[in-house]
Amino acid sequence: LGELPGLRPAEPGDFAKRAFFNGKLDLTEVEGLADLIHAETEAQRKQALRQMEGDLGRLYNKWRADLVRLMAHVEALIDFGEDENIEDGILDEVKLKVQDLHRAVMEHLSDGRRGERLRAGIHVAIIGAPNVGKSSLLNILCQRPAAIVSPHAGTTRDVLESALDICGYPVILSDTAGLRAAEDPVEQEGIRRALIRATTADLKILIGDVSELSWVQDLVNPYHRLSEFAAKLVNLSPSAAKSDEVREALNSFSIDNTIVVLNKVDLLAQLSPVKDDTSLCWVSCLTGQGITQLTKAMRHHLERLCGNPEVGGPSITQARHRTHLSKCADSLNQFLACVEDERSVELAAEELRVAIGHLGRITGKVGIEEILDVIFKDF
Repeated sequence: LGELPGLRPAEPGDFAKRAFFNGKLDLTEVEGLADLIHAETEAQRKQALRQMEGDLGRLYNKWRADLVRLMAHVEALIDFGEDENIEDGILDEVKLKVQDLHRAVMEHLSDGRRGERLRAGIHVAIIGAPNVGKSSLLNILCQRPAAIVSPHAGTTRDVLESALDICGYPVILSDTAGLRAAEDPVEQEGIRRALIRATTADLKILIGDVSELSWVQDLVNPYHRLSEFAAKLVNLSPSAAKSDEVREALNSFSIDNTIVVLNKVDLLAQLSPVKDDTSLCWVSCLTGQGITQLTKAMRHHLERLCGNPEVGGPSITQARHRTHLSKCADSLNQFLACVEDERSVELAAEELRVAIGHLGRITGKVGIEEILDVIFKDF
């Protein structure tokens, strides 16, 4: 067929682009279709399918239609302000509705970046001292020998990443260098990178060798002072522990973003009476004991970080959505300030016009030429 005049093979995104230009799909639905094609886990598939079916686009189109109606009222006030047919208090009514819409946009933006995190993957870092089982745990969770395991301390000197599907959620799992007082400059750089990853990770697995712990009483409530608890699980010198990078990393541990894993329980004659929960797990990387409970704990945290893509309102999934929504909220806030300060109604109307434009750019109603190639090339 490619040899016939006027015919050529379809390029990536050709059919989706034609559907968009013919009004069958808006840009959010096109992005949902692209995400569905590239989805690697069940949760990603559910989120992409919901967006492709138009949930996100309908929300933004509704907001845009509401603003267009409010804009019409303000324009009428400008053009026919002295006409007896214009009701008194129309501007106050518009102000109340804009306040409601501004509140809805801000609530939508305050989602903890659940949709973006689910789309791109949740960063999980394994943190601990050397030889406590970090690489072994990575290999168990990956179900393959992704990292070298050695009895010699300092084997891992860089951040090793592996993409996983854990209970339907996309995870980027990182094995890091063991935290200790090191003299080797290469190992020191690895430790510095481990500290950065500990600070920035969405979820941290803080792992320790339970057979070396003499302070079991601290396990009764390890989250009471988690930064101190974390300091005990790493093997840094007192001077190194006082550095800004270390303090920032240790202070980043909290009950909301950390699972404490106590490894090598096979070496204990008797387990502590403290039970497993979603934030404390007793495991043995040698026998596999406790790995199922750890997976359940990870699922609990992943669900909290990403939410259930089938429940509640649709989530923001693209950085460009967040950018335009933030600018839309700013314009709505400026409109309210203009009305409150009794500034020019024309200036207030312009702020509504800008807000409408930002919502339109998300769904492809206005000003979308510059982003079309970026979107369709991903098919």
